[in-house]
Amino acid sequence: MNAVLAGLLTGLSLIVAIGAQNAYVLRLGLTRTYVGLAVVICGVSDVVLIFAGVAGIGGIVHQFPGVLSALKIVGTLYLLFYGLRCFWRARRPETLLPTDLARTTRSKVLLTTLAFTFLNPHVYLDTVLLLGSIGNQFHADRWLFAVGASVSSILWFSVLGFGARSAARLMSRPVTWRILDVGIGVVMVVVAIKISRTHVS
Repeated sequence: MNAVLAGLLTGLSLIVAIGAQNAYVLRLGLTRTYVGLAVVICGVSDVVLIFAGVAGIGGIVHQFPGVLSALKIVGTLYLLFYGLRCFWRARRPETLLPTDLARTTRSKVLLTTLAFTFLNPHVYLDTVLLLGSIGNQFHADRWLFAVGASVSSILWFSVLGFGARSAARLMSRPVTWRILDVGIGVVMVVVAIKISRTHVS
């Protein structure tokens, strides 16, 4: 149980932060737009990456920094693009209306969620390398550590996505969406700048 608890707390400490992926899931939760799909993708992706790190894949990723460098460039550009889109959208804020939910598609949510998940080199540095390294300190109990970290990810994305629905009434106001879009845009740009300055070698 100590390994499970350590994994749970360590996982939460890394994932509970304002980032591009969290901001996107939050927005989907507020609009009730394919939030279940996004939660499943984020949760399953983290579980795969966590167990891969504990299994030793983190060492392989560390030996090939060129992969992370490529992800760094692509991820930075993608986050900047999405951030600018949020700023543009804030010019004409939307409200939480049923007609707004048809503006996106399942495939678009799928691809965007995967992009926010796998185009961020921090995912590999934190989830694969860091959690993998910490997990292996538990030796025979490393898989229990991985289970704890996986549970933290699934719980967090579930609360973030489905819990956001309680704020639906607040989201019916255009000014709220303007503030939200500007805030998300700032997060995307800040994360992009942070990634661009990160040394992955």
